[in-house]
Amino acid sequence: MAQKFLYILDYFVPQWKSEYGGLLNVIAEDNDECFDVVVKWDNEGWTEYYSKLRENVIKAERFALAEDEESRVVTSFTT
Repeated sequence: MAQKFLYILDYFVPQWKSEYGGLLNVIAEDNDECFDVVVKWDNEGWTEYYSKLRENVIKAERFALAEDEESRVVTSFTT
């Protein structure tokens, strides 16, 4: 099984929906999978902001997990 990471990711939310945006905690193997997991999770379909999402995934803090976990959005916090 591939190594998984916990990503601490800045999540952009448009001004009319949120004043500051938020944070997502995501489990994924790599940056591409993290992006894909968030896109699948995003039920608002803000595709015009996905280029910013890609940048934020690359800049995210990530921590190696000791055990194999399902790739997913673990928690989300938006204001």
